Amino acid sequence: MNIQSICEQVITLARETGGFIRTQRKSFSIDRVESKGLHDFVSYVDKESEKKIVAKLKGIVPQAGFIAEEGTGEKNPNGLNWIIDPLDGTTNFIHGLPPYAISIALMDNDQVILGVIYEVTLDECFYSWGENKAFLNGNPITVSSTAKVSDSLIATGFPYYDYERMEPFLKSMEHFMRYSHGLRRIGSAATDLAYVACGRFDSFYEYSLQPWDVAAGSFIVEQAGGKVCDFSGTKNYIFGKEIIAANSKMFDEFRDITSDFLMK
Repeated sequence: MNIQSICEQVITLARETGGFIRTQRKSFSIDRVESKGLHDFVSYVDKESEKKIVAKLKGIVPQAGFIAEEGTGEKNPNGLNWIIDPLDGTTNFIHGLPPYAISIALMDNDQVILGVIYEVTLDECFYSWGENKAFLNGNPITVSSTAKVSDSLIATGFPYYDYERMEPFLKSMEHFMRYSHGLRRIGSAATDLAYVACGRFDSFYEYSLQPWDVAAGSFIVEQAGGKVCDFSGTKNYIFGKEIIAANSKMFDEFRDITSDFLMK
């Protein structure tokens, strides 16, 4: 299996699908939005994008299964699986607000081996494969070199439905507002992670996330020299619904602070 060739094909697919999303946004009406649950929206654009992606991926790696947000395809219980978010940041999209992105990862059993994130509004494609570097539109990227949380810019996301951790989460936000350069919430976890990978953000944390939100992005962060874990410091961040990602220099400090608030 030529993983570099597969990655190149996935990049092309992500860009093509991004073109479809851009075209649909021009005439999109919020009346065509469905609700999957509290604050959890889906549109025909999400569904059609996923169908296009899955159909093409079946031709690229026929033996792989699928873990996709809108349920297209079936999971392979052993071996290769694509993990797909056809439109990460749907709420942004339906309101015409950037960013929103396509996220595609290829997992071999429990190991991600390829990740592609295409941020549609800025035409930026972040990707990596195998043991290679991470790239943005063909140029190598690395995480930032910020050494202290007090000097960092931090990204987070707000939970849509799971409010059990809201009190400690708000306390963690207050801490970072007071003791960092600032806290940002842009509405797309995949893009948050891509921005950590290229050094725009120094770190990111969030809970109530799904595998398709983080699989590609966490891989790209690590390929760009960063570190990733869950709130307890283990590696259960793809399926564990919580994630901490940061550059290597401030990772320990950021993890300790975040865990201190959210693991109580």
